[in-house]
Amino acid sequence: MDEKVYLVLENGEYMEGIPFGAPLKEDVDAEMVFTTAMTGYLEMLTDPSYYGQMVIQTFPLAGNYGMIPSDFESREIHLSALICREWCQNPSNFRSAGTLDFFLKRQNIPGICGVDTRSLTKQIRQYGTMNARLTRKAPPYSDRERKEIQSFRIQNAVSASTCSKVTRYEPCEASKNSSSSLYWDEKFHVAVWDFGAKQNIVRELLKRGCVVTEVPAFADAEEILSLSPDGILLSNGPGDPKENTEIIRQLKKLVSCSIPTFGICLGHQLLALSQGGETEKLKYGHRGANQPVKDLETGQIYMTSQNHGYAVKSASLPENAQVNFLNLNDLTCEGISYTHIPAFSVQFHPEACAGPKDTEFLFDRFLKLMHDNRQKQKEETVCL
Repeated sequence: MDEKVYLVLENGEYMEGIPFGAPLKEDVDAEMVFTTAMTGYLEMLTDPSYYGQMVIQTFPLAGNYGMIPSDFESREIHLSALICREWCQNPSNFRSAGTLDFFLKRQNIPGICGVDTRSLTKQIRQYGTMNARLTRKAPPYSDRERKEIQSFRIQNAVSASTCSKVTRYEPCEASKNSSSSLYWDEKFHVAVWDFGAKQNIVRELLKRGCVVTEVPAFADAEEILSLSPDGILLSNGPGDPKENTEIIRQLKKLVSCSIPTFGICLGHQLLALSQGGETEKLKYGHRGANQPVKDLETGQIYMTSQNHGYAVKSASLPENAQVNFLNLNDLTCEGISYTHIPAFSVQFHPEACAGPKDTEFLFDRFLKLMHDNRQKQKEETVCL
């Protein structure tokens, strides 16, 4: 194949590669990040948290087990471009419904392969996350073009990734027999506030017998309260958490109602911001399925799946917020429990697919929180 495309970094360096996926009709500017996961490219492609980013897959081969729609985290691809060393043209999997190349074409997402992904990853680790441009234009590149790349900013990330309407999900009959249905006799109603939610969050709740109502990010506190939920789950999502000022304002109202709340990833960050905490951008973020996290209460260490570029600043938290999970690579905050409200949150993904699934028990902790709150309300009613 004689056709070539170029990956131009904001620092002026560039790499020549081979295009695949959707034809590159115009330049694509995005924030360039890397993921260290060896599997899970299906979930990565369809994870809304990658909105506005082009992703380097450090594992050299992508697409080897094909495309499996039932494993998708959303209906469409949210990243801007895929960067890999090699893509598999003949996947081998009895569940496969097509190739990576075909799926990218259908979703109008370009890819580039045949580049030195190891070198790209090393540059990001050394200099931090940077912008890049995927282009058909051959070098050299002008100072104006470099400044255009540098000026790229991810905007309106949550509004572009959230669902468009309220959707209700009922647990399937099979979940009655699930080992995860610890409280099946108590059916809980959970409002999932969707900031770019991975669908496996919904699946984990349904598996535990919960009724789930997915609510768009632009819903206000009154709309969510009108659903009379037993609990609220704050989902993952893309972008800078501090930009979501209206969501943070509405979240302050919600948590004041003492409804059990569980935050994941962006939801974790937004909950902290609503309680007076601060967030910061990490040098190159945590993206992969091998992030070690320590439970500070038990001393247990878990391997977790993560995808985020921002973190809560532990020192900024109020006295009624306690850090209870810590990242062992850089000692950043990975989880918080609150003493004045029935709420907790984690930076990693307990619903992770393709894995690891070490921390799935956090969904059961959320159910226990709703169970305890219901019992407390019953006791207060009896006292009256």
